[in-house]
Parts: sequence; C-alpha cells; structure tokens
Amino acid sequence: MSLIVSGIRLPFDEPSELACENALAQCGLHPDGSLRASLYRTSIDRRHGKIDRVYSVRIDGVEKEEPFCERLENPAVRVKKEAPLCFTPGTLPLTHRPVVVGLGPAGLFAAYVLAQCGYRPIVFERGREIDARDRSVERFWAGSEFDKESNIQFGEGGAGAYSDGKLTTRINDPFCDEVLRIFVRHGMPEDAARLAKPHVGTDILKNIVRSMREQIVAWGGEVHFSSRLDDIRSQNGRLTGLVVNGQDVAGDVCVLAIGHSARDTFFALGQAGVYFEPKPFSVGVRVEHLQAEIDRALYGKYAGHPLLPAGEYALSYRKDERACYSFCMCPGGQVVAAQSEEQTIVTNGMSYHARDGKNANAALAVSVDPADYDDGTPFGGIAFQRQIEQAAYRATGSYAAPCQLVGDFLDGRRSHRFGSVQPTYPIGTRFVSIDRCLPSFVVNGLRDGLQVFARKLPAFQARDAVLTAPETRTSSPVRIRRREDLQSLHVAGLIPCGEGAGYAGGIMSAAVDGIRAAKQIIETYSCE
Repeated sequence: MSLIVSGIRLPFDEPSELACENALAQCGLHPDGSLRASLYRTSIDRRHGKIDRVYSVRIDGVEKEEPFCERLENPAVRVKKEAPLCFTPGTLPLTHRPVVVGLGPAGLFAAYVLAQCGYRPIVFERGREIDARDRSVERFWAGSEFDKESNIQFGEGGAGAYSDGKLTTRINDPFCDEVLRIFVRHGMPEDAARLAKPHVGTDILKNIVRSMREQIVAWGGEVHFSSRLDDIRSQNGRLTGLVVNGQDVAGDVCVLAIGHSARDTFFALGQAGVYFEPKPFSVGVRVEHLQAEIDRALYGKYAGHPLLPAGEYALSYRKDERACYSFCMCPGGQVVAAQSEEQTIVTNGMSYHARDGKNANAALAVSVDPADYDDGTPFGGIAFQRQIEQAAYRATGSYAAPCQLVGDFLDGRRSHRFGSVQPTYPIGTRFVSIDRCLPSFVVNGLRDGLQVFARKLPAFQARDAVLTAPETRTSSPVRIRRREDLQSLHVAGLIPCGEGAGYAGGIMSAAVDGIRAAKQIIETYSCE
C-alpha cells in the first residue's frame, strides 16, 4: 500500500519536484532513505483565469498507512491498495487449453494474463499481425484495393491500434493501474502513464502490442493470424468447440473478444444460440480544426508554450432524450478510413504520441437508441450503421469521404472550396451535403450541437472547420448477455468480453475486462 496526496496545484511552469515536497509537507513527513515521493498523476487546469498543473503524488515507505491516514484527517490524502495480478488457481480440470478469439485490447490482455499464469492460451485473430496489417492499411489509403480481413478494424491490436491510444476511462477499477504497468513494461513512456488522461499514440501502441504478443508466445501461448471464427459448437448448453477457417477446434473455455465490427461473426454466433440484445450507440461525423485555434481557445496568451500539451476538449449537449457530444478527440492528429466492409465509408481519428499534426479532430456524435432502428432482431443497429456507410459511399461514388464546411452545413448548402483547414482523410474527400448520408435526427442534433459548442469553445465558431462523414463505429450496437461469472447466458464456457460484447468503451476498459475474463478462468480451472 501507499499514500496518494491529491489536488496539489502549481503554476504550469513550476518544477514538478515542488509537488513532491508539498505532498510530504502535507503529511508532516521529511524525506529520508525509507520514504519515496513520486508523481502519480498530472493534469492541466485552465480555470480561474490561469493555467495550473494539478498533481497527485504517491508516497511509499510510510508504516501502517491506514492508521497514519486516519490520524492525519486530511481529505486530500488517501491510502491506495495495489491490485497485483496474483490469483488463486481453481481446481476444475481443463480438458483443452483456453482459447481467446480476437487480439484487440480485451483479447490481448486476457491472453497475456492467462499466459503469465501458466495457462498457455491459444489465440485466433482474423486479421494479420501488426506489420502486415500496416501494409494493408497503407496500400488502401494510397488507393489500392480494400482488404476486408486486414484493415483498421481487424488485425493485431484491434481498432485501438489505429487511434490516439487513449487510456482514459470512467471506470474506477484497481486493474487500471495494472494495465498501465503492463504497458510501461512493454514500451509506454513512464511520463505518459502519469497523465490524468494517459495516451500512448498509435506509433508507440503498435510496438507495445507486438511486444505483448511476443511475451504471450514466450510464456507458452500460441497466436494464429488470418484465423476467423466461423461458428461455435455446443452440447447441452456448454461450449465444446469452435470452427476457425472452416476447421473444427476443440475447446471448452473461450474468451470471445471479437471487437465491435465483426458483424459476420455476430450473425453466426446468433444462429448458434448465443444470446444478443440491441444496445444504444452513436453516429455522426469527424470535425477538424486547426490545432493552433484549439490551443488559443484553451490557453489564451500561453498557446504554443513548450511546457503545455496540445489542447484537447470534451463537449456535450442534450436536448430532450437526445445527446450530441464530442468523442475520441485527437489533438494534432488525422482522420482515417476505418471501414470493415467493401463499398462503405467509415471515419475515425488517430494521432501519434507527439500529437504534433497541424489539425485537431474529434467525433461529433448523436445518440442512437434501439427504438430508432428496431427491426425486430438484435441486429437492427448493424443494419442502421451499414445503411449510413453505404449511403456515404454512394454519395461520392468512391472511397473518398463526404465532406462539408461547418458554415455550409449549418446553412444547408454544399461546400465548394476549403478555407484554412485542409482535411486529413487519407483517401481524399468530395464536397457532398452530409445530410445525404445521415438520418435527419442525427443531422438536426449535429446542427444544434455545433451552435451550442461554438458558445462554449471559441474555436468552434470557425465556419471553415471541416466535417468528414460518417463516424458510425463509436461502440458496439449489440450486447452479448453474460452471467455474473462472465459466461454467456446460454452457452457455458463462452466468455463474451470487451467492447464488441458491449462491456467496454475504449482501450482501458476493454483491457480491464480482458483481465477479468482471464481471472475468471484462472480462479475456476487448474492449469495442471
């Protein structure tokens, strides 16, 4: 255990060592050989007309932390209990080695923990390993043929491998720190792990993913690429095997971490008796501003200061039961082509660790409820997404994305020329009225939201900001129901996991869900 001292505010350009001195002073402690104060989290606070850096400091070496904290009676000081990956193995025998399907964040961490604990998992990933996947993506972005099995959605690292590498989450789970420790062990800079809103960047994240996969193999696991799950086998409500690339694979325990875009796999599993239900999600567009304008709006005269990070924002607006909000904001990043099916257009955002691109981009998404797309099946949300993605392709007649300036979108007219913001979508864009490919309630929600956001953040007043459509894969449109022991409602031994199963929203929460899936297996079964 250790102590965490929170809420230490200093001017952003003061040395961070002062935060550690402040934390020790608040606790009435003096540095010596047995005590160690280190930065735990940092964030930027620009409220109250100034820019502060806010620190949390970790103090190790205090004896009897809990009584010490109680005597101190300082609400800024708390005891932090560690949650190391130390599980007590179960006793039930495993007939076969555990299987993990999918090597996105959930599957990667499930396989990593299983391998670390001696369970030698077998991993099947439908896409390719990260280097070959990179080549497929780059060829497509350069104008070559689309690869429906190896793209931004499918392949080693999952969709998160082509993102900002955000490790923020709303969940308060002790395994979050373990995820960060594992990332640091495999190449994440330690200073990135100390941010209140940690991010890795897609360039570093790809190397981390590769390193973790190599460690899984070194610990006795197997990883098979270009291996798509086609079906499952079950008997008397219990998993007995899987069908991978048309071949039967024996297995009585499987972590199902297939991501939010494995639509064909969803349908196959539904036919095999796995229980799905529709869930809310969101759709919208990507908006691009000059990063310098975002920085100026947030930092004022300090914009561009070398000690300040690229500015980022989070905006939301609600009208009745409908929300419009920014999502997956990528400072200094680019908009990317993220489809998983032919003749469709899907946008997403990514940035590198340095976040030093000219543009900032974020999704502007409007909430979608199952009532908006109810077709009497659990998969109405998939049809709703696909309809938008295909309409966008028809609107441009190619993989170039529909594009419109904010001012023209608000005025209801087609754009004709760019202003100060040039789009970063790699395949190119076409000026198209975005309402040709989005439902009217989404268009209306975006128009309302943009006007509200312009009052909240001056950068949103820019009428030459660029909208690129559509953003449809904000989260899974389905949930695979599971029991308290994480197993599928009607197929025992199958553990739906991560974002695709409807139990996570981003890299961090998916990774944590993967750890919890591995924990369930470890504490139930023996690896002997």
